[in-house]
Amino acid sequence: MREASGPLLADGLDPFPWYERMRRSEPVHRHPERGTWQVFLYDDVQRVLSDHSAFSSRMGGGSHAIGSSLIGQDPPLHTRLRALVTQAFTPKAVARMQPRIEDIVRGLLDRALPRGEMDLVADFAYPLPATVIAELLGIPAEDQHRFKAWSDAVVAGGQGDGGAGYRQAQQEMAVYFREVVGRRLREPGEDLISGLLAAEVDGRRLDPMELFGFCVLLLVAGHETTTNLLGNAVLCFDEHPEVAERLRAEPGLLPAAVEEVLRYRSPVQVMFRTAAADVRLGGQDLQAGDRVAAWIGSANRDERQFPGAGRFEASRTPNRHLAFGHGIHFCLGAPLARLEARVALGALLQRCRGLRIAAGTVLEPVTSTVVFGPRRLPVVFEAA
Repeated sequence: MREASGPLLADGLDPFPWYERMRRSEPVHRHPERGTWQVFLYDDVQRVLSDHSAFSSRMGGGSHAIGSSLIGQDPPLHTRLRALVTQAFTPKAVARMQPRIEDIVRGLLDRALPRGEMDLVADFAYPLPATVIAELLGIPAEDQHRFKAWSDAVVAGGQGDGGAGYRQAQQEMAVYFREVVGRRLREPGEDLISGLLAAEVDGRRLDPMELFGFCVLLLVAGHETTTNLLGNAVLCFDEHPEVAERLRAEPGLLPAAVEEVLRYRSPVQVMFRTAAADVRLGGQDLQAGDRVAAWIGSANRDERQFPGAGRFEASRTPNRHLAFGHGIHFCLGAPLARLEARVALGALLQRCRGLRIAAGTVLEPVTSTVVFGPRRLPVVFEAA
């Protein structure tokens, strides 16, 4: 909690004391009601995320869009899907996005600067990645407001409405992307969906549900990660204004600072797996079929891996955080998220002097177990 003049953090934005207690007292813990095993230490979380022979990513598939995507599959199907997607989503393609990302950032700040204030999430951190993803997929910018509603419902899961919003979002996205894919089949373009439709591995292409699953995954994960990375970065800079000043003076330090934000306030706090067989982890015996929650946010604060883990150190090296996962499921969009963050935060620091969270702000977390960041982030500044 900051001093009284700073923002007040809701408990959902400060899970770190709980993580620390669990790492010390019961690093592999079975939830007494849900039966889910919760894992808190870096080495154990890394194993759960990377040992796919012991911990399965399967989420059901079928009509479940994200479950049919890369994130919900194990080898050999995961291997084939990732090979297909990689053909259309290359580092070179990401690098070509930089001028356009710079244009979008410039336009967003041009609108905000005269006011000297904005909601950093609604006015900057959300529209940037949403526009980038829309253009990658080749879908109209005017549909972006629909993305936000769908994405909020997906990351919230069943919280608050018993899953009704989640199911409705799935249905609406299915209709929307079916129409988009149909148009690309008739008239291919230079967009990512057209590339995915054309991609082949051993003579096989993505089937409709696999393609739909990837579109939903990219839509949700592709902008939620960046949106919350930017919001969390500004929270860190607000708590450490000396870091912001140093980054203004030495922009070359920004990539390392982005990595430290990813570690210190990871946009994704937890990932889920299922024990594929009986397995021993952290002195506990897990049974095949047991659900496992790997707390990335706790692993990234583990003192065994990160000396002074509770401190924000913008130039921390090495920084082997798990914010983008580990192993075969390491986030395919990580280079894009890093690029967007470097461009956006660099421009924000240079053009918005004295950037700080508005006095009296009470910050609330996004409604999600998985995604982590402020729902709104009112900031004030002076135009440079």
